[in-house]
Amino acid sequence: MSIVMTEFARPRLFPRTPRPNTIQDVTAEQFIAHLNTHAPYRVLDGYAPFCKLYVYENWTSTRCLTVPITEDNRHLLRSAYEARNKAELPVLVRWFEGVQPPVANYLVVILYSAQQLAAEGSPIAADWGVVGCIYTAEPEEVPMAPITMMRNALGVEEGGSGVAIDRDAYARAVDFWEHNANWR
Repeated sequence: MSIVMTEFARPRLFPRTPRPNTIQDVTAEQFIAHLNTHAPYRVLDGYAPFCKLYVYENWTSTRCLTVPITEDNRHLLRSAYEARNKAELPVLVRWFEGVQPPVANYLVVILYSAQQLAAEGSPIAADWGVVGCIYTAEPEEVPMAPITMMRNALGVEEGGSGVAIDRDAYARAVDFWEHNANWR
C-alpha cells in the first residue's frame, strides 16, 4: 500500500511559514516516508468507506489539536469566517489564542482512497492520499467538525465529498465541539 500527501493537505499540515499548531519537526516528505515505512499503531474506519484513519504514536513535538473549553480560558476564544482554500466558501470557525496544549501522544492521519480523490478531481499516483491529520492525547478520532460534515454533504463542487450527514455522528460532533476548540 502506498500513501502520498495531497495538494489539499500539504498547506494545511505543512504551511510555507511554519505555525505552532501544525505538524512539527519533519517535512512533508519525511512525514510521508514515515507513513510508508512504519505500520500504524491502529487503523480506524473513517466516516465513509473511502476514508481510513491511521493512528501513529507521535514521533514529533506536535501538540494536541484541541483544548477543552473552561471558564478560565473561555475569554481566549476567537471566531471569524474563513475558507480552507480559495475555491471554498468561508464558514464560521472558532479557535483559542494564547493557550499552549500538551504534546500529542498520537497522530491520526486521515486518508482518502485514490478512487475518491479522483472523483473529487484530485487524482493521485498512490493507493491512498493524506487529506488531514488530527493530533490527540488518545488513539481515537476527534469528531469531525459539524461544519465539515455540512460541507461534505454539499458535494464535491463545494469542497466536500458528497457524503450525506449522519444525524447521530453530527450530534456527537456538536457535543464534542461545544466543549472543545482548536487553537492557534
